[in-house]
Amino acid sequence: MLRRAGMLIAGCFMVILTKLNGKAIMLNDTQIEAVTETPDTVITMSNGHSYIVQENIEEIFRRIVGFNRASRGRTRDGRHEDQT
Repeated sequence: MLRRAGMLIAGCFMVILTKLNGKAIMLNDTQIEAVTETPDTVITMSNGHSYIVQENIEEIFRRIVGFNRASRGRTRDGRHEDQT
């Protein structure tokens, strides 16, 4: 199933991930303290809570960075999209 990478809620980016049971979970990307693969992907939040998700580290990174770039209107080299 294709899911959106994330969404902006009250000024915070919420990355949408999939728990092992197949249910979606939304996490605030600024509250993620660590992501490890053990081999399951475990996300540890700044409050100490941990979540096991289906996505790997690279996919989580891609979703967060991609959304942050798009929301700031910047291209890969850091220029605004309206600059030539």
